[in-house]
Order: sequence, then C-alpha cells, then structure tokens
Amino acid sequence: MTHNNPKLPIIFFAEKIHVHRWPMNSPVWSKSTTEKIEGDLNKNFEKKKVTLNDDQIQIENYCFKKIKKVGITVPLFKKRTTMVFEGHFEDGDAHIHVTTYSQNYLEVFNTLMSWQNSYFPDSQ
Repeated sequence: MTHNNPKLPIIFFAEKIHVHRWPMNSPVWSKSTTEKIEGDLNKNFEKKKVTLNDDQIQIENYCFKKIKKVGITVPLFKKRTTMVFEGHFEDGDAHIHVTTYSQNYLEVFNTLMSWQNSYFPDSQ
C-alpha cells in the first residue's frame, strides 16, 4: 500500500495533553519528572505546540521518540481530534493523549492519518 507522504514538519496546537507512565512495568519516573510533566503538560491548560517529524513527536519542550501504537480519532458527537500514542522521552516511557479542539479539527485529523499511514502503517 502506498501513501502520499505528508509535508513535514506537521505543526498544530493542542488544547489538552495527558501524559502518564506506560507500560506499568516500565521504570517509575522520578518525582521531579512527574511534577514537570504534570505542571508543563497535564495541568497546563494553555495551547501547546505539537510538531511531528518522521517518527518523533515534539510537544513543547518534550521530544517523544520510539513512537508506537499510534491511534487517531474524531470522537462521536465531539468536534475535536485526538491522537494517542506510546513513546519514550528523556529516561522514561509514556502513553500520551493529544487533543485539539481547533476549528479545523477535520483537516488536522486527515493530516495526522496521512502521517500515521506513512510512518506507522502497523498502527492501523
């Protein structure tokens, strides 16, 4: 199956980010890492810049690599796009939820699907 490679980098803004340690049997994050993630991403309700390049995702100052299990959806009855993935940052593994409520959420969805098809075809 061939796909058109999307123009990179892909940049959009997310209103909601939730990051937590995953898998549960991975090393426990330090208290400082947990507090940083909570303050910078999980409990920070300002829009956050999300940049996708090939096989890595940058959310503000956090670079997630070793991306796998990418899922992208438009939840029923909601005007938003959500991307969920697993990745590695600094010295920890994580499960990340990224949600945008932007007016162009369907355009974001289509762009993310193209990126997923190009770089993570096994996630479908």
